[in-house]
Amino acid sequence: MSWEETYKIWSEKHDLPADLKADLANMQNDSEREDAFYTPLSFGTAGMRGILGAGINRMNIYTVRQATEGLSQLIDSFNDDTIKARGVAISYDSRHYSQEFAQEAGRVLGAHGIKAFVFESLRPTPELSFAVRHLNTYAGIMITASHNPKNYNGYKIYGEDGGQMPPKESDIITDAIRQVDMFNVPVANLDDLRAKDLYQDLSDDLDQAYLENVKTVSINHELIDTVGRDMKLVYSPLHGTGAMITGQALENAGFKNVLMVPEQKEPNGDFPTVELPNPEDPKALAMGIELAKQEGADVVIAVDPDADRMGTAVRQPSGEYVMLTGNQIGAVLMNYILTAQKEANKLPENGVLVKSIVSSEFAADIAASFGIETINVLTGFKYIAEQIKNYEINHDHTFLFGFEESYGYLVKPFARDKDSVQATILMAEVAAYYKSLGKTVYDGVQELFEKFGYFVENTKSLTFKGIDGKEQIEQLIAKFRQETPKHFGSLNVIKVEDFAAGTETDMKTGAVQKITLPTAEVLKYWLSDGSWVAVRPSGTEPKIKFYVGTKGATSAEADDQLTAIQATIATYL
Repeated sequence: MSWEETYKIWSEKHDLPADLKADLANMQNDSEREDAFYTPLSFGTAGMRGILGAGINRMNIYTVRQATEGLSQLIDSFNDDTIKARGVAISYDSRHYSQEFAQEAGRVLGAHGIKAFVFESLRPTPELSFAVRHLNTYAGIMITASHNPKNYNGYKIYGEDGGQMPPKESDIITDAIRQVDMFNVPVANLDDLRAKDLYQDLSDDLDQAYLENVKTVSINHELIDTVGRDMKLVYSPLHGTGAMITGQALENAGFKNVLMVPEQKEPNGDFPTVELPNPEDPKALAMGIELAKQEGADVVIAVDPDADRMGTAVRQPSGEYVMLTGNQIGAVLMNYILTAQKEANKLPENGVLVKSIVSSEFAADIAASFGIETINVLTGFKYIAEQIKNYEINHDHTFLFGFEESYGYLVKPFARDKDSVQATILMAEVAAYYKSLGKTVYDGVQELFEKFGYFVENTKSLTFKGIDGKEQIEQLIAKFRQETPKHFGSLNVIKVEDFAAGTETDMKTGAVQKITLPTAEVLKYWLSDGSWVAVRPSGTEPKIKFYVGTKGATSAEADDQLTAIQATIATYL
Protein backbone atom coordinates (compact mmCIF):
# COMPACT_ATOMS: atom_id res chain seq x y z
CA MET A 1 0.00 0.00 0.00
CA SER A 2 1.37 3.44 -0.94
CA TRP A 3 1.76 6.22 1.58
CA GLU A 4 -1.01 8.13 -0.19
CA GLU A 5 -3.44 5.23 0.33
CA THR A 6 -2.46 4.88 3.98
CA TYR A 7 -2.83 8.61 4.53
CA LYS A 8 -6.30 8.51 2.92
CA ILE A 9 -7.41 5.76 5.34
CA TRP A 10 -6.29 7.85 8.31
CA SER A 11 -7.81 11.09 6.98
CA GLU A 12 -11.18 9.37 6.49
CA LYS A 13 -11.22 7.80 9.94
CA HIS A 14 -13.84 9.75 11.88
CA ASP A 15 -13.06 8.54 15.41
CA LEU A 16 -9.43 9.63 15.55
CA PRO A 17 -8.53 11.41 18.80
CA ALA A 18 -8.64 15.20 18.50
CA ASP A 19 -4.86 15.60 18.79
CA LEU A 20 -4.24 13.23 15.87
CA LYS A 21 -6.92 14.92 13.76
CA ALA A 22 -5.23 18.25 14.43
CA ASP A 23 -1.85 16.81 13.49
CA LEU A 24 -3.21 15.53 10.18
CA ALA A 25 -4.74 18.94 9.47
CA ASN A 26 -1.44 20.67 10.22
CA MET A 27 0.60 18.63 7.74
CA GLN A 28 1.61 21.33 5.28
CA ASN A 29 2.69 19.36 2.22
CA ASP A 30 3.19 15.94 0.67
CA SER A 31 6.72 15.71 2.03
CA GLU A 32 5.44 15.87 5.62
CA ARG A 33 2.63 13.43 4.87
CA GLU A 34 4.95 11.01 3.14
CA ASP A 35 7.38 10.95 6.07
CA ALA A 36 4.52 10.16 8.48
CA PHE A 37 2.99 7.40 6.34
CA TYR A 38 5.60 5.84 4.04
CA THR A 39 6.73 3.10 6.44
CA PRO A 40 5.76 1.65 9.81
CA LEU A 41 7.69 2.93 12.82
CA SER A 42 10.72 0.68 13.17
CA PHE A 43 10.44 -1.91 15.94
CA GLY A 44 13.60 -3.74 16.96
CA THR A 45 15.25 -5.37 19.96
CA ALA A 46 15.31 -1.95 21.67
CA GLY A 47 11.60 -1.41 20.96
CA MET A 48 10.51 1.68 19.07
CA ARG A 49 11.06 5.41 19.32
CA GLY A 50 9.68 8.19 17.17
CA ILE A 51 8.08 11.59 16.77
CA LEU A 52 4.66 12.01 18.36
CA GLY A 53 1.80 12.46 15.91
CA ALA A 54 -0.51 10.92 13.33
CA GLY A 55 0.79 8.22 11.00
CA ILE A 56 2.21 4.73 10.95
CA ASN A 57 5.72 6.20 11.27
CA ARG A 58 4.81 8.10 14.43
CA MET A 59 4.24 7.41 18.13
CA ASN A 60 0.52 7.45 18.91
CA ILE A 61 -2.09 5.28 20.63
CA TYR A 62 -2.44 3.10 17.53
CA THR A 63 1.26 2.24 17.20
CA VAL A 64 1.32 1.59 20.96
CA ARG A 65 -1.71 -0.69 20.71
CA GLN A 66 -0.16 -2.48 17.74
CA ALA A 67 3.10 -3.11 19.59
CA THR A 68 1.26 -4.34 22.68
CA GLU A 69 -0.88 -6.62 20.55
CA GLY A 70 2.37 -8.19 19.29
CA LEU A 71 3.50 -8.84 22.87
CA SER A 72 0.03 -10.15 23.78
CA GLN A 73 0.07 -12.60 20.88
CA LEU A 74 3.46 -13.89 22.02
CA ILE A 75 2.06 -14.50 25.51
CA ASP A 76 -1.10 -16.08 24.03
CA SER A 77 1.08 -18.49 22.02
CA PHE A 78 2.29 -20.17 25.22
CA ASN A 79 -1.29 -21.24 25.99
CA ASP A 80 -0.44 -20.95 29.68
CA ASP A 81 -2.76 -19.12 32.08
CA THR A 82 -0.03 -18.90 34.70
CA ILE A 83 2.05 -16.70 32.37
CA LYS A 84 -0.98 -14.48 31.76
CA ALA A 85 -1.49 -14.22 35.51
CA ARG A 86 2.15 -13.29 36.03
CA GLY A 87 1.43 -10.48 33.62
CA VAL A 88 3.35 -7.43 32.49
CA ALA A 89 4.76 -4.51 34.52
CA ILE A 90 4.37 -1.06 32.92
CA SER A 91 6.04 2.25 33.73
CA TYR A 92 6.41 5.61 32.00
CA ASP A 93 8.33 8.86 32.17
CA SER A 94 7.38 12.55 31.99
CA ARG A 95 7.00 12.83 28.23
CA HIS A 96 3.81 13.89 26.53
CA TYR A 97 1.22 11.07 26.32
CA SER A 98 3.40 8.71 28.38
CA GLN A 99 0.68 7.95 30.93
CA GLU A 100 -1.93 7.55 28.19
CA PHE A 101 0.30 5.14 26.27
CA ALA A 102 0.92 3.11 29.45
CA GLN A 103 -2.81 2.81 30.05
CA GLU A 104 -3.47 1.87 26.42
CA ALA A 105 -0.90 -0.90 26.72
CA GLY A 106 -2.68 -2.16 29.84
CA ARG A 107 -6.04 -2.09 28.04
CA VAL A 108 -4.70 -4.21 25.17
CA LEU A 109 -3.13 -6.74 27.52
CA GLY A 110 -6.35 -6.92 29.52
CA ALA A 111 -8.36 -7.68 26.39
CA HIS A 112 -6.25 -10.85 26.15
CA GLY A 113 -6.76 -11.72 29.81
CA ILE A 114 -3.18 -10.72 30.63
CA LYS A 115 -2.70 -8.87 33.91
CA ALA A 116 -1.03 -5.45 33.83
CA PHE A 117 0.83 -3.98 36.80
CA VAL A 118 0.96 -0.25 36.05
CA PHE A 119 2.73 2.38 38.13
CA GLU A 120 0.20 4.93 39.34
CA SER A 121 2.56 7.75 38.35
CA LEU A 122 5.82 8.10 36.46
CA ARG A 123 8.81 6.00 37.58
CA PRO A 124 12.38 5.47 36.30
CA THR A 125 13.36 2.78 33.81
CA PRO A 126 15.60 0.96 36.34
CA GLU A 127 12.67 0.66 38.74
CA LEU A 128 10.61 -0.90 35.93
CA SER A 129 13.43 -3.40 35.37
CA PHE A 130 13.45 -4.13 39.09
CA ALA A 131 9.64 -4.46 39.16
CA VAL A 132 9.70 -7.18 36.50
CA ARG A 133 12.03 -9.24 38.67
CA HIS A 134 10.40 -8.36 42.00
CA LEU A 135 6.85 -9.15 40.83
CA ASN A 136 7.97 -12.10 38.66
CA THR A 137 6.07 -10.76 35.67
CA TYR A 138 6.66 -12.30 32.27
CA ALA A 139 7.55 -8.97 30.68
CA GLY A 140 7.78 -5.23 31.20
CA ILE A 141 6.93 -2.16 29.14
CA MET A 142 8.63 1.22 29.56
CA ILE A 143 7.15 4.26 27.83
CA THR A 144 10.09 6.60 27.20
CA ALA A 145 12.20 8.17 24.47
CA SER A 146 15.21 8.40 26.77
CA HIS A 147 17.10 11.63 26.06
CA ASN A 148 15.46 12.52 22.72
CA PRO A 149 13.84 15.95 22.10
CA LYS A 150 10.43 16.79 23.57
CA ASN A 151 8.46 15.83 20.43
CA TYR A 152 9.53 12.16 20.79
CA ASN A 153 8.28 9.23 22.78
CA GLY A 154 9.03 5.52 22.71
CA TYR A 155 8.20 2.01 23.85
CA LYS A 156 10.62 -0.61 25.23
CA ILE A 157 9.83 -4.23 26.09
CA TYR A 158 11.64 -6.10 28.87
CA GLY A 159 11.98 -9.84 29.37
CA GLU A 160 11.36 -11.77 32.57
CA ASP A 161 14.96 -11.33 33.78
CA GLY A 162 14.50 -7.55 33.83
CA GLY A 163 16.70 -6.99 30.80
CA GLN A 164 15.38 -5.81 27.47
CA MET A 165 13.52 -8.52 25.58
CA PRO A 166 15.91 -11.08 24.03
CA PRO A 167 16.24 -11.11 20.21
CA LYS A 168 14.33 -14.39 19.71
CA GLU A 169 11.18 -13.17 21.48
CA SER A 170 11.61 -9.67 20.09
CA ASP A 171 11.64 -11.04 16.54
CA ILE A 172 8.41 -12.96 17.21
CA ILE A 173 6.80 -9.77 18.51
CA THR A 174 8.02 -7.81 15.48
CA ASP A 175 6.58 -10.40 13.08
CA ALA A 176 3.24 -10.29 14.90
CA ILE A 177 3.16 -6.49 14.85
CA ARG A 178 3.52 -6.42 11.07
CA GLN A 179 0.40 -8.58 10.74
CA VAL A 180 -1.76 -6.48 13.05
CA ASP A 181 -4.29 -3.90 11.81
CA MET A 182 -3.62 -1.08 14.25
CA PHE A 183 -7.18 0.20 13.97
CA ASN A 184 -8.66 -3.14 15.00
CA VAL A 185 -6.66 -4.02 18.08
CA PRO A 186 -9.05 -5.06 20.89
CA VAL A 187 -8.94 -2.83 23.97
CA ALA A 188 -10.76 -3.29 27.27
CA ASN A 189 -12.30 -0.75 29.64
CA LEU A 190 -10.01 0.17 32.55
CA ASP A 191 -12.74 0.02 35.16
CA ASP A 192 -13.76 -3.44 33.98
CA LEU A 193 -10.15 -4.61 34.07
CA ARG A 194 -9.67 -3.32 37.62
CA ALA A 195 -12.85 -5.09 38.67
CA LYS A 196 -11.49 -8.33 37.19
CA ASP A 197 -8.06 -7.78 38.82
CA LEU A 198 -6.45 -7.57 35.39
CA TYR A 199 -5.16 -4.02 35.93
CA GLN A 200 -3.33 -3.28 39.18
CA ASP A 201 -1.93 0.12 40.12
CA LEU A 202 1.56 -0.11 41.62
CA SER A 203 2.12 2.14 44.62
CA ASP A 204 4.77 3.07 47.17
CA ASP A 205 5.33 -0.54 48.25
CA LEU A 206 7.29 -1.19 45.08
CA ASP A 207 9.30 2.01 45.62
CA GLN A 208 10.31 0.88 49.09
CA ALA A 209 11.37 -2.53 47.85
CA TYR A 210 13.54 -0.92 45.17
CA LEU A 211 15.02 1.59 47.64
CA GLU A 212 15.91 -1.22 50.06
CA ASN A 213 17.99 -2.77 47.31
CA VAL A 214 19.59 0.58 46.44
CA LYS A 215 20.93 0.70 50.00
CA THR A 216 23.27 -2.17 49.08
CA VAL A 217 25.09 0.03 46.52
CA SER A 218 27.00 1.99 49.18
CA ILE A 219 30.32 0.38 50.10
CA ASN A 220 31.91 2.47 52.85
CA HIS A 221 29.20 3.62 55.25
CA GLU A 222 31.69 5.12 57.68
CA LEU A 223 33.05 7.34 54.89
CA ILE A 224 29.55 8.60 54.12
CA ASP A 225 28.80 9.20 57.80
CA THR A 226 31.97 11.21 58.37
CA VAL A 227 32.44 13.02 55.04
CA GLY A 228 29.52 12.41 52.70
CA ARG A 229 26.89 13.53 55.19
CA ASP A 230 27.74 17.23 54.91
CA MET A 231 29.30 17.24 51.44
CA LYS A 232 27.37 19.46 49.01
CA LEU A 233 25.99 17.70 45.96
CA VAL A 234 23.87 19.25 43.20
CA TYR A 235 21.33 16.98 41.50
CA SER A 236 19.00 17.51 38.54
CA PRO A 237 16.39 15.13 37.12
CA LEU A 238 16.12 17.37 34.00
CA HIS A 239 12.31 17.52 34.36
CA GLY A 240 12.03 13.72 34.41
CA THR A 241 11.52 10.83 36.80
CA GLY A 242 14.77 11.10 38.76
CA ALA A 243 13.34 13.24 41.56
CA MET A 244 10.75 10.55 42.30
CA ILE A 245 13.28 8.14 43.78
CA THR A 246 16.83 9.47 43.83
CA GLY A 247 16.33 12.15 46.48
CA GLN A 248 15.10 9.50 48.91
CA ALA A 249 17.89 7.12 47.87
CA LEU A 250 20.56 9.75 48.60
CA GLU A 251 19.03 10.50 51.99
CA ASN A 252 18.83 6.79 52.82
CA ALA A 253 22.51 6.43 51.94
CA GLY A 254 23.42 9.25 54.33
CA PHE A 255 23.93 12.20 51.97
CA LYS A 256 22.04 15.00 53.72
CA ASN A 257 23.27 18.07 51.85
CA VAL A 258 21.74 17.48 48.40
CA LEU A 259 20.73 20.57 46.42
CA MET A 260 18.07 19.87 43.79
CA VAL A 261 18.12 22.31 40.83
CA PRO A 262 14.77 24.01 41.54
CA GLU A 263 13.95 24.98 37.93
CA GLN A 264 14.42 21.36 36.78
CA LYS A 265 12.92 19.46 39.68
CA GLU A 266 9.31 19.10 38.51
CA PRO A 267 8.38 16.64 35.73
CA ASN A 268 7.62 18.48 32.49
CA GLY A 269 7.44 16.94 29.03
CA ASP A 270 8.34 20.27 27.43
CA PHE A 271 11.75 20.22 29.17
CA PRO A 272 11.59 24.04 29.31
CA THR A 273 15.12 24.75 30.60
CA VAL A 274 17.10 22.58 28.18
CA GLU A 275 17.42 22.08 24.42
CA LEU A 276 17.89 18.36 25.00
CA PRO A 277 17.21 16.51 28.28
CA ASN A 278 20.47 14.66 27.85
CA PRO A 279 23.11 14.43 30.62
CA GLU A 280 25.74 13.96 27.89
CA ASP A 281 25.08 17.54 26.76
CA PRO A 282 27.02 20.23 28.68
CA LYS A 283 24.10 22.64 28.16
CA ALA A 284 21.82 20.33 30.13
CA LEU A 285 24.09 20.65 33.19
CA ALA A 286 24.53 24.43 32.92
CA MET A 287 21.94 25.28 35.59
CA GLY A 288 23.31 22.63 37.91
CA ILE A 289 26.86 23.94 37.46
CA GLU A 290 25.74 27.50 38.15
CA LEU A 291 24.09 26.37 41.38
CA ALA A 292 27.21 24.39 42.31
CA LYS A 293 29.38 27.48 41.83
CA GLN A 294 27.12 29.51 44.11
CA GLU A 295 27.12 26.83 46.80
CA GLY A 296 30.65 25.45 46.43
CA ALA A 297 29.38 21.94 45.71
CA ASP A 298 31.81 19.10 45.11
CA VAL A 299 29.93 17.43 42.29
CA VAL A 300 27.00 18.01 39.91
CA ILE A 301 24.87 15.06 38.79
CA ALA A 302 22.11 15.06 36.17
CA VAL A 303 20.03 12.24 34.68
CA ASP A 304 17.81 11.87 31.64
CA PRO A 305 13.98 11.82 31.79
CA ASP A 306 13.65 8.08 32.43
CA ALA A 307 16.62 8.16 34.83
CA ASP A 308 18.69 5.41 33.29
CA ARG A 309 21.65 7.60 32.18
CA MET A 310 23.80 9.68 34.54
CA GLY A 311 26.18 12.52 33.74
CA THR A 312 28.41 14.47 36.11
CA ALA A 313 30.50 17.62 36.33
CA VAL A 314 33.26 17.94 38.94
CA ARG A 315 35.05 20.89 40.49
CA GLN A 316 38.55 21.75 39.28
CA PRO A 317 41.23 23.49 41.39
CA SER A 318 40.26 26.78 39.68
CA GLY A 319 36.73 26.52 41.03
CA GLU A 320 35.32 25.88 37.57
CA TYR A 321 33.49 22.65 36.77
CA VAL A 322 34.28 20.19 34.01
CA MET A 323 32.07 17.41 32.69
CA LEU A 324 33.43 13.90 32.74
CA THR A 325 32.86 11.71 29.71
CA GLY A 326 30.89 8.50 30.04
CA ASN A 327 34.12 6.53 29.77
CA GLN A 328 35.83 8.59 32.48
CA ILE A 329 32.85 8.08 34.79
CA GLY A 330 33.02 4.35 34.13
CA ALA A 331 36.75 4.31 34.93
CA VAL A 332 36.51 6.30 38.17
CA LEU A 333 33.53 4.25 39.42
CA MET A 334 35.30 0.98 38.58
CA ASN A 335 38.47 2.12 40.33
CA TYR A 336 36.55 3.07 43.46
CA ILE A 337 34.60 -0.21 43.60
CA LEU A 338 37.79 -2.23 43.34
CA THR A 339 39.77 -0.03 45.74
CA ALA A 340 37.04 0.00 48.41
CA GLN A 341 36.32 -3.71 48.16
CA LYS A 342 40.02 -4.56 48.32
CA GLU A 343 40.48 -2.41 51.42
CA ALA A 344 37.49 -4.18 52.99
CA ASN A 345 38.87 -7.60 51.95
CA LYS A 346 35.71 -8.21 49.94
CA LEU A 347 37.13 -8.28 46.41
CA PRO A 348 36.12 -11.61 44.81
CA GLU A 349 38.76 -13.58 42.91
CA ASN A 350 36.35 -14.24 40.04
CA GLY A 351 35.06 -10.66 39.78
CA VAL A 352 34.32 -9.28 36.33
CA LEU A 353 33.73 -5.96 34.59
CA VAL A 354 31.32 -6.04 31.64
CA LYS A 355 31.37 -3.26 29.06
CA SER A 356 30.34 -2.62 25.47
CA ILE A 357 32.73 -3.01 22.54
CA VAL A 358 32.56 0.74 21.82
CA SER A 359 33.50 1.75 25.36
CA SER A 360 37.00 2.78 26.46
CA GLU A 361 39.74 0.39 27.53
CA PHE A 362 40.47 2.79 30.43
CA ALA A 363 38.28 0.92 32.94
CA ALA A 364 39.50 -2.43 31.57
CA ASP A 365 43.15 -1.48 32.25
CA ILE A 366 42.20 -0.42 35.78
CA ALA A 367 40.38 -3.72 36.32
CA ALA A 368 43.38 -5.68 35.05
CA SER A 369 45.63 -3.96 37.60
CA PHE A 370 43.43 -5.55 40.31
CA GLY A 371 43.49 -8.93 38.56
CA ILE A 372 39.89 -8.48 37.41
CA GLU A 373 38.76 -9.74 34.00
CA THR A 374 36.85 -7.60 31.49
CA ILE A 375 34.16 -9.04 29.22
CA ASN A 376 33.22 -7.07 26.10
CA VAL A 377 29.69 -7.31 24.71
CA LEU A 378 27.72 -5.74 21.88
CA THR A 379 26.21 -2.29 22.35
CA GLY A 380 22.92 -2.48 24.22
CA PHE A 381 22.56 -3.02 27.95
CA LYS A 382 20.57 -6.20 27.35
CA TYR A 383 23.88 -7.88 26.50
CA ILE A 384 25.30 -6.89 29.88
CA ALA A 385 22.11 -8.26 31.48
CA GLU A 386 22.60 -11.47 29.50
CA GLN A 387 26.09 -11.91 30.96
CA ILE A 388 24.78 -11.37 34.51
CA LYS A 389 22.17 -14.08 33.94
CA ASN A 390 24.88 -16.46 32.71
CA TYR A 391 26.99 -15.79 35.80
CA GLU A 392 24.04 -16.60 38.04
CA ILE A 393 23.55 -19.92 36.24
CA ASN A 394 27.19 -20.96 35.84
CA HIS A 395 28.71 -19.33 38.96
CA ASP A 396 31.93 -18.72 37.03
CA HIS A 397 32.12 -14.97 37.64
CA THR A 398 30.92 -12.41 40.16
CA PHE A 399 29.50 -9.31 38.50
CA LEU A 400 31.14 -6.15 39.84
CA PHE A 401 30.18 -3.42 37.40
CA GLY A 402 28.78 -2.90 33.92
CA PHE A 403 28.82 0.20 31.75
CA GLU A 404 28.45 1.73 28.31
CA GLU A 405 30.19 4.87 27.12
CA SER A 406 26.78 6.51 26.56
CA TYR A 407 26.47 7.28 30.30
CA GLY A 408 24.89 3.99 31.34
CA TYR A 409 26.06 2.16 34.52
CA LEU A 410 24.96 -0.74 36.69
CA VAL A 411 26.48 -1.53 40.08
CA LYS A 412 24.18 -4.15 41.59
CA PRO A 413 22.17 -6.58 39.42
CA PHE A 414 18.81 -6.24 41.18
CA ALA A 415 18.02 -4.13 38.10
CA ARG A 416 19.11 -5.33 34.67
CA ASP A 417 19.32 -2.07 32.77
CA LYS A 418 21.23 1.16 33.14
CA ASP A 419 20.47 2.58 36.56
CA SER A 420 21.19 6.25 37.26
CA VAL A 421 19.90 5.90 40.84
CA GLN A 422 22.63 3.39 41.63
CA ALA A 423 25.20 5.41 39.67
CA THR A 424 24.27 8.61 41.52
CA ILE A 425 24.71 6.97 44.93
CA LEU A 426 28.11 5.56 43.96
CA MET A 427 29.32 8.81 42.35
CA ALA A 428 28.39 10.67 45.53
CA GLU A 429 30.44 8.15 47.53
CA VAL A 430 33.37 8.58 45.13
CA ALA A 431 33.22 12.35 45.68
CA ALA A 432 33.22 11.77 49.44
CA TYR A 433 36.20 9.41 49.08
CA TYR A 434 38.35 11.98 47.31
CA LYS A 435 37.18 14.74 49.66
CA SER A 436 38.38 12.61 52.57
CA LEU A 437 41.83 12.67 50.94
CA GLY A 438 41.72 16.43 50.46
CA LYS A 439 41.10 15.99 46.74
CA THR A 440 38.30 16.25 44.19
CA VAL A 441 36.99 13.72 41.69
CA TYR A 442 38.82 15.73 39.04
CA ASP A 443 42.09 15.09 40.92
CA GLY A 444 41.22 11.41 41.04
CA VAL A 445 40.71 11.19 37.28
CA GLN A 446 44.05 12.94 36.66
CA GLU A 447 45.80 10.44 38.95
CA LEU A 448 44.30 7.56 36.99
CA PHE A 449 45.50 9.15 33.73
CA GLU A 450 49.02 9.47 35.11
CA LYS A 451 49.01 5.85 36.21
CA PHE A 452 47.33 4.18 33.23
CA GLY A 453 47.85 6.62 30.35
CA TYR A 454 45.71 9.36 28.86
CA PHE A 455 42.63 7.86 27.28
CA VAL A 456 40.64 10.11 24.95
CA GLU A 457 37.45 9.01 23.23
CA ASN A 458 35.01 10.70 20.93
CA THR A 459 31.72 9.73 19.31
CA LYS A 460 30.34 11.51 16.27
CA SER A 461 26.89 10.86 14.86
CA LEU A 462 25.58 11.57 11.38
CA THR A 463 21.79 11.78 11.05
CA PHE A 464 20.01 10.67 7.88
CA LYS A 465 16.30 11.34 8.19
CA GLY A 466 13.44 10.49 5.91
CA ILE A 467 12.91 7.87 3.24
CA ASP A 468 16.48 7.80 1.95
CA GLY A 469 18.13 7.85 5.36
CA LYS A 470 18.26 4.10 5.93
CA GLU A 471 19.74 3.51 2.47
CA GLN A 472 22.39 6.20 2.98
CA ILE A 473 23.46 4.60 6.26
CA GLU A 474 23.65 1.16 4.62
CA GLN A 475 25.77 2.60 1.80
CA LEU A 476 28.21 4.14 4.27
CA ILE A 477 28.65 0.87 6.14
CA ALA A 478 29.12 -0.94 2.83
CA LYS A 479 31.82 1.53 1.80
CA PHE A 480 33.83 0.93 4.97
CA ARG A 481 33.43 -2.83 4.53
CA GLN A 482 34.40 -2.88 0.84
CA GLU A 483 37.19 -0.31 1.07
CA THR A 484 38.82 -1.54 4.27
CA PRO A 485 41.00 1.27 5.69
CA LYS A 486 44.68 0.38 5.90
CA HIS A 487 45.43 3.17 8.35
CA PHE A 488 43.85 5.98 10.34
CA GLY A 489 46.13 8.97 10.55
CA SER A 490 49.68 7.61 10.82
CA LEU A 491 48.55 4.43 12.60
CA ASN A 492 48.24 1.18 10.70
CA VAL A 493 45.16 -1.00 11.05
CA ILE A 494 46.37 -4.29 12.53
CA LYS A 495 43.03 -6.04 13.09
CA VAL A 496 39.49 -5.72 11.77
CA GLU A 497 36.45 -7.07 13.61
CA ASP A 498 33.32 -7.44 11.47
CA PHE A 499 30.51 -8.28 13.85
CA ALA A 500 28.00 -8.74 11.03
CA ALA A 501 30.15 -11.41 9.41
CA GLY A 502 31.31 -12.71 12.78
CA THR A 503 34.98 -12.50 11.78
CA GLU A 504 38.23 -11.08 13.10
CA THR A 505 40.93 -10.51 10.47
CA ASP A 506 44.64 -10.07 11.16
CA MET A 507 45.67 -7.44 8.60
CA LYS A 508 49.33 -8.54 8.57
CA THR A 509 48.86 -12.29 8.09
CA GLY A 510 45.37 -12.36 6.62
CA ALA A 511 44.36 -14.96 9.22
CA VAL A 512 40.63 -14.99 9.97
CA GLN A 513 38.99 -16.31 13.09
CA LYS A 514 35.44 -16.36 14.39
CA ILE A 515 33.99 -13.82 16.84
CA THR A 516 31.90 -15.49 19.54
CA LEU A 517 29.53 -12.54 20.06
CA PRO A 518 26.11 -12.39 18.34
CA THR A 519 26.02 -10.80 14.90
CA ALA A 520 25.53 -7.03 14.68
CA GLU A 521 26.14 -4.37 12.05
CA VAL A 522 29.37 -3.09 13.60
CA LEU A 523 32.89 -2.71 12.21
CA LYS A 524 35.82 -2.17 14.59
CA TYR A 525 39.39 -1.38 13.58
CA TRP A 526 42.30 -1.89 15.98
CA LEU A 527 45.35 0.31 15.36
CA SER A 528 49.04 -0.29 15.95
CA ASP A 529 49.26 1.72 19.20
CA GLY A 530 46.14 0.22 20.79
CA SER A 531 43.80 2.94 19.54
CA TRP A 532 40.60 1.86 17.82
CA VAL A 533 37.76 3.00 15.57
CA ALA A 534 34.22 1.58 15.43
CA VAL A 535 31.44 2.24 12.94
CA ARG A 536 27.88 1.41 13.98
CA PRO A 537 24.35 2.40 12.94
CA SER A 538 22.09 3.40 15.83
CA GLY A 539 19.43 0.85 16.73
CA THR A 540 16.81 3.44 17.69
CA GLU A 541 17.52 6.57 15.62
CA PRO A 542 18.33 7.35 11.94
CA LYS A 543 22.00 7.80 12.74
CA ILE A 544 25.36 6.21 12.02
CA LYS A 545 27.93 6.57 14.78
CA PHE A 546 31.71 6.74 14.61
CA TYR A 547 33.54 5.88 17.83
CA VAL A 548 37.25 6.60 18.34
CA GLY A 549 39.40 5.62 21.30
CA THR A 550 43.02 6.73 21.67
CA LYS A 551 45.67 6.47 24.36
CA GLY A 552 48.79 8.58 24.82
CA ALA A 553 51.58 9.24 27.27
CA THR A 554 50.19 12.77 27.54
CA SER A 555 46.82 14.35 26.97
CA ALA A 556 48.18 16.27 23.98
CA GLU A 557 49.49 13.08 22.37
CA ALA A 558 46.11 11.36 22.71
CA ASP A 559 44.30 14.44 21.37
CA ASP A 560 46.61 14.63 18.34
CA GLN A 561 45.97 10.97 17.52
CA LEU A 562 42.24 11.56 17.82
CA THR A 563 42.37 14.48 15.39
CA ALA A 564 44.38 12.50 12.84
CA ILE A 565 42.07 9.50 13.06
CA GLN A 566 38.97 11.68 12.61
CA ALA A 567 40.54 13.28 9.54
CA THR A 568 40.84 9.83 7.93
CA ILE A 569 37.23 8.99 8.79
CA ALA A 570 36.15 12.23 7.09
CA THR A 571 37.61 11.03 3.78
CA TYR A 572 35.04 8.21 3.74
CA LEU A 573 32.04 10.46 4.25
